[in-house]
Amino acid sequence: MTAFTLRPYRTDDEDAAIGLWLRTWRLAYPAIDFDKRVDWWRERWRSELVPSAEIIVAENSGGLIGFVTIDKAGYLDQLVVEPEHWGWGVAEALVDEVKLRSPREVTLKVNADNYRAIKFYRRHGFAVTGEETNSSGRPVLNMLWRP
Repeated sequence: MTAFTLRPYRTDDEDAAIGLWLRTWRLAYPAIDFDKRVDWWRERWRSELVPSAEIIVAENSGGLIGFVTIDKAGYLDQLVVEPEHWGWGVAEALVDEVKLRSPREVTLKVNADNYRAIKFYRRHGFAVTGEETNSSGRPVLNMLWRP
C-alpha cells in the first residue's frame, strides 16, 4: 500500500478524472458501452460539476487515483476510486472530506444494483431515504448522512 494525498481539483486533472470515471464505470457495468458516453460525460463534467461542485482528488506518486464531488447543498454526485486502489482507505478519506465540507448533511443517489457502493455508504453512516428511477431508467436509492 502506498501513501496518497488529497488536494483540490485543478483544470489539468480533467483528462485523468474522466479516464478514471470511464475505467470504473466500465468495470461496474460491463454491458454498457461507456466509450459512447465519454463526450456526454466530458460536457457534463465541464458544464455541471466543475462550476458548481467542490472536487477533491486523491493522488499518489503515480497520479490521480480518486475524486469526489460535493456541491453547496451537500449533494455528493460522484465518488470514484481507481479499482486497483480499493481497500486503501481512499474512498473513506474522500467521504470524510465531504463530511467536513458539508457538516450538516450529505445526500447522494446510488444505483440500486451497486451493492458494493451501498454497503460502503451504509458503513459510513448513510441511510436509504427513498427510491426513484434515473434518466437511464435504472432504479436508484436516495441516501442521506447526518451527524
